[in-house]
Parts: sequence; C-alpha cells; structure tokens
Amino acid sequence: MIRVRFAPSPTGYLHVGGARTALFNWLYARRHGGTFVLRIEDTDAERSSWEMVTGIVDGMRWLGLDWDEGPDIGGPHEPYFQSQRLAQYRDMASRLVRDGHAYYCYCSPESIQQKRQSAEAAGSAWMYDRACCALDPEEIARREREGQPRAIRFRVPEGTTGFADLVHGSIDFPNASIEDFVVLRSDAQPTYHLSVVVDDIDMRITHVVRGDDHISNTPKQVLLYKAFAAPSPAFAHVPLILGPDRKRLSKRHGATSVMEYQRLGYLPEAMVNFLALLGWSPGTDEEIFTRDELVGRFTLEGISGGNAVFNPEKLDWMNQQHIQRLSAPDLASHLEPFLRVAELWSDEFAAARREWFHRVVDLMKPRLKRLDQFAHEARPLLSADVALEPEAVAKHLAKPEIREPLEALAREYEAAGAFDAPSLERILRGLADSRGLKAAPLIHATRVAVTGRSNSPGLFEVLELIGRERSIVRLRHAATLVPPV
Repeated sequence: MIRVRFAPSPTGYLHVGGARTALFNWLYARRHGGTFVLRIEDTDAERSSWEMVTGIVDGMRWLGLDWDEGPDIGGPHEPYFQSQRLAQYRDMASRLVRDGHAYYCYCSPESIQQKRQSAEAAGSAWMYDRACCALDPEEIARREREGQPRAIRFRVPEGTTGFADLVHGSIDFPNASIEDFVVLRSDAQPTYHLSVVVDDIDMRITHVVRGDDHISNTPKQVLLYKAFAAPSPAFAHVPLILGPDRKRLSKRHGATSVMEYQRLGYLPEAMVNFLALLGWSPGTDEEIFTRDELVGRFTLEGISGGNAVFNPEKLDWMNQQHIQRLSAPDLASHLEPFLRVAELWSDEFAAARREWFHRVVDLMKPRLKRLDQFAHEARPLLSADVALEPEAVAKHLAKPEIREPLEALAREYEAAGAFDAPSLERILRGLADSRGLKAAPLIHATRVAVTGRSNSPGLFEVLELIGRERSIVRLRHAATLVPPV
C-alpha cells in the first residue's frame, strides 16, 4: 500500500512550492489507491502558530487536496503534530547512542561558532571536528553527573551513502563530506533529520516526494534509516519553481500564498492544473486537465529533472480555459463572493432574477481571465447607475450631429414591441439608414450611453439585458451631454 505525506512547517501560509509538493503527493496517492497523510512539523515552537496551520489547511482545502490521516481527522499513527511526539524522538535519539550510532556532544554553540569563524577567516570550510567522539566512558559519566548541557550527534561512518532517486536517478554522496550531524539539540529538541525519519518510519511512509532543495538532506536521512534498521522510502525530488527571471520564486514575483490566488480570482481547478504542469508532463501536448484527469494520468516518471518556470500569463490563460468550461450556474456560484465585495450582489440573482443573471454570466464569460474581472465587466448591467468614462464621451459623444439620432433611438426603443437583441439591432440600423448615417457612429454612441465605455460585449445583447427602461433613461441622459448643433 502506497503511503505518502505532506509535512509542512506552520511558519507561513501555504505557498506555491508547498502546494505543488502537496499536489504531487496527493495525485500519486489517489492514482494508486494509497494513503495521503498530512503531518504538521511544528517543532520550531517560536515560529509556529495555529494561525499558520489554519492557513495551510485552508489552502489545501481550497485546492481540493483532502487527506486520509491528519491532525484534524486522526488516524492509526497519531498524533500528527510533531510537537506532540517529542518523547518518541528523544527515545530514538537515546537508542542511537545505545547502539553506537551516535554520541553525546558537550561542545557549546559558542565554541563551535568560534571554530567555524576561525576556519572561514583562514579561507577554509569547517566541519565538526569530532571533539567529543572519543571521550572515554568515565569522562562522559562525569559530565553527565554534573549535568553539563549536551547534544546528540550522529556518528557518520566511512564510505559512501547513495540512494536511487525516481526523478534524478542514482545519487551518491561521499561520507567524508557529511559531518557528524546533530539529531537532538542540547535543549532536548529534535532536529529536522531525526524527527522526519522517525515519523516516516512510524507512519510507514513508502514514498517521499519533495523539492530538490532536500537532496542534500537525503544522505543523512538514509544513514538514519540504516541505523534504525528500517527500509528507506523511495525518494522523488521534484524541480524547484522559478520566476520568469529564472530566479527562485519569491514575493518579488508576486503572490506566493495559494490563498492569494483565490482572492485574485483564480479557480481552484485551474490552479491545480497549472501547478501539476510545473515540473510534470503527461507525455503529450495536452495542457487542460480536470482534477480527475490528472489523477488518471499522473506518474512520478513524468516529473522533469529541470526547474519549472512560473509563468503568470500561462496561469491567466489556463484559468480562462477553465472558466469557459463552467456552466453559468457553476460560474455564478464562484462569482458571488467577488460581487459581494464590489457591493453588486443581490439575493435576487439566486432567486427571481436567476435566469437573467445567468444570461449576464454567459455574456461576460468569454471576456474573463480571472473571476475578479466580472464585477468590472458586468457593472453597467448590475448597477442602477452607469459611470461614463470621460475618454469614451470625448470620443463618441462629442459630435453635435449624434444628439438627435440618440434622442430618436430612445423614442423608437420606447415604442418598440419586442425588446430583444435582433429587434434592437434592426431598429438602430433602420434609424441610421433613414437619416443617411453610417450605423457605426450611432452604435458607438449608444454603447457609451448605456455602458459608459467604448468596449463591451455585443451591444444589442447588452441592451436586451439592461432592459428597456434603464436603456432609455441612459440614452436620453447621454444625448444631453452631446454639444448642441
């Protein structure tokens, strides 16, 4: 049974890189009917907070990444907070000492820092010099009786440590390049290497899918698995995400919190689709996938060894494609929060005017790259008032000869039997012909009159949805803005 985990530290909200890692693990588990575990690595008490845990969980839920075991739902290997597993880490650290794989280190952080600085000043790198590795049992017993502060360091053996990476192939590290690393600090807090290995053993994790930045950590963890006589999981290190400038993605490239993309108007389905293709390929030129389609296609072999570039324009395009796939009722449910923020929502849009609102949604849908754009695009239809853009007025309502046709159009629309797009277009073009005018100037002037803008979806569809009464009021108001002949 495949068991994978996503183990974030609650020291920040769920960022794009973490979300992509969680997604790859989730897809792999769902593809193979395995188990997806959410584990919170909160041993850094000073930087961790429940608010941040909530931020991570909210981001995963928005993306639709549900977990089978975790802090809120429990499971056979709970607890799923590292802060609640400290006794286990300390016991396992003591076991390493007892079995000869680790030793007590009484060197103070200050002395180690001084040695490191001296080496750097001399132009050389410094590794721990094993000053405490050869202490005899009597000396160790004396220091223990005195209660001297001490850490526990892993004793790195001679030789080479390697592992088969499912993305990069075989990777080997000479052990001479790995210093005797701390597994338990002098304050009895575990280091990342110890806690992650103990948790993965206890929770029977079979595959570790994580970022390339963890490759250098892996040999230390492989050594710990061997020391505990436990099989190592399979490792798959995925490429880092870079910004358009090919530098590591950061706040300078824009939003990095997943929930920020929700606020910016992206669909979770589009975000999942986009993240999946950051470093993974289905083996074809296809780019648009539903969540279920991704589950059916995902393989670890499809992960590229090269870094992935976060392209905001590609995300916009992909979001637009997913918006186009939604029905008007489904899209309307996504739009409601944005309309409430813009103070354009009416409960009638979900009741008496539901059908009308869905027609507005369908009309505006081709123009949307993000959900937050709808409030702007649809404002002339949703609001009782219309704000005329000065540039549009100056361009299309400045010629005196357009005033009378606008007034006449208002009269004809008021007297018209049907107020539908084909009838409205026929009336306008007939009016222009009867006065020897080209239809285009009257169409542009009418668009500015009813929407306040030079651009909009099809004018006659807009007029039909705005309705007779409001259209006539706006036409007559606009006519008053045209200079007299």
